[in-house]
Amino acid sequence: MVKGVSKQVIVVHSPEPRLFEQAIFILREDVQGVTDEALLQEAQQAIRAPLGDGKRRKLYLYGPVWACAGAILTGLVWLVTGLL
Repeated sequence: MVKGVSKQVIVVHSPEPRLFEQAIFILREDVQGVTDEALLQEAQQAIRAPLGDGKRRKLYLYGPVWACAGAILTGLVWLVTGLL
């Protein structure tokens, strides 16, 4: 049990409750003069915002690329040693 802590929170229900039922946002203490509608809009925007910088790295391509590079290098080494 925590004593002496008072926080204001906003609970936003998920538009697609497939994985998450709700999100809970804890308001900063230094925020003043913001309307309830603005707080709710900001919370809903945070839910829909993409994570990170929006650029997803295609990690699934690194394995095949390195495998092909290794195969080409092996073939070149075999070709060079076979010709000598």
